[in-house]
Amino acid sequence: MSFDQKLKAFPSVREHYDAMTAAGEVDPDQAQLALADRFDRLIEELGEKRLSKKSSALGWLFGRKAASRAPVKGLYIHGEVGRGKTMLMDMFHALVPVKRKRRAHFNDFMADVHERIHAHRQAFKRGETKQEDPIPPVADALAEAAWVLCFDEFTVTDIADAMILSRLFSALFERGVVLVATSNVKPDDLYRDGLNRQLFLPFIDLLRRHVEIVNLDSRTDYRLEKLNRQPVYVTPLGPEACRQMDAAWEAAKGSAEEQADVLMVKGHEVPIPRAAGDAARFSFGDLCSRPFGASDYMAIVRRYHRIFIDDVPVLDYARRNEAKRFILLIDTLYDHHVRLVLSAEAAPEKLYVAPSGTEAFEFDRTASRLFEMQSAEYLETAGNGDPRAGAQEATFGV
Repeated sequence: MSFDQKLKAFPSVREHYDAMTAAGEVDPDQAQLALADRFDRLIEELGEKRLSKKSSALGWLFGRKAASRAPVKGLYIHGEVGRGKTMLMDMFHALVPVKRKRRAHFNDFMADVHERIHAHRQAFKRGETKQEDPIPPVADALAEAAWVLCFDEFTVTDIADAMILSRLFSALFERGVVLVATSNVKPDDLYRDGLNRQLFLPFIDLLRRHVEIVNLDSRTDYRLEKLNRQPVYVTPLGPEACRQMDAAWEAAKGSAEEQADVLMVKGHEVPIPRAAGDAARFSFGDLCSRPFGASDYMAIVRRYHRIFIDDVPVLDYARRNEAKRFILLIDTLYDHHVRLVLSAEAAPEKLYVAPSGTEAFEFDRTASRLFEMQSAEYLETAGNGDPRAGAQEATFGV
C-alpha cells in the first residue's frame, strides 16, 4: 500500500501508526503511541480553529467557543536520535487539514529567512519601500505562505540565526502561526555555549509560551534496528579505500563526461572539483575547510543528487569549525535524501573525539545519520532528489 493510500485508509496519526505496527513496519512503543494521540488532538484543534475563521454557520458555531478563539499551541518534541520524532511529525504534516503548511529542515528555513531579509534591505536601499525593518514584512510573507510550520531537527548553532529568532517568531506567533518542531535537545539547551547567549534567552521563554514541550523518551534507536550496511562508507583511509571510492565513482559516472563546475551562491563561487551528470565528488577540505554555510550546501544538493566525499579525518576541538560545517553538510544531504559515498579515517561514532562542547553534542546526530545513510531502506530511494519535494504544497481538506 502506498503512502497516499495509507493516508486515505487511516485518516489519523494513531490509525496510521497502528497500521504500521500491524504490518510489522515498527514495533509498538508507548511513548510513540502517546505522541501519535497528541498529534491527533492538535489536528482537531487546528481543524476547529480553521472552521472558526470561516463565515459559514458551522464556523460561527465553532467561533463562539473560547477554545477556538484562543491561540493554538504547537508542539516541540525532543529526544535522542532515532526515536521516531520525524516519522510521526511527517504523518502529522501529511494529515493536518490545512492548505497553508510547510515542512522544512530548520537550517533550510533560516537560509530562506536570511535571503528574504537581504532582499528587503536591498529594496529599502533602492527606495522601493519605506519600511526599514525587514522583520515585519518577512513575517507577513512567511505567515501568508504557511499557517502551520513543521521543522525537522530544530537546532541553533549560528549566531546570525540566534540574534533574530526572538523577533522573528514573536512576529510569526502574533500572526497566528503554529509551530511543530523536532529536536535532539530540550529548549533550555538550544544555542548552548553560544556567543552572546544571553541575547538568545528571550526566544526560549517565547517558545515555552507557544508550544507544548514533549520529551519522546522511546525505548530504543529504531535507526540502528533498520540498519543494513551497504558499501558506501569506506574506512579506514588508505590505498584500498581509494580503490573502492574510485570504483564507485566510475560506476556512478557511467558514460557521462567528467568535468569541473562552479555554482554561484549569493555572489560567491562554490567550486565543484569533479562532476558527471548528477554526481559530484569532493575532498573533505573542499567542503568543510572553506567558509561555506547552509545556502552553499543547499545549492550543491539542488544540482547534484549523488555526492562523493574523500578523506574525512577524525576531528577534535581544534578543528571544531570544520566539524560544525560537516554536521551542517550531513544534515543537508540527509534531509534532501542525497546518496552519499564517503571514505573516512574512522567509523561514524569515532569521527569526533572532543569530550565536550556543542559540536560533540551535535555530532551524535551526525553519526546516527551517517549510519542510516548506509541502510538498504535509505539507499532504495536516495539519489533521485528529495522524495518529500513538493510536500510543502500538499493539501488535505480545505
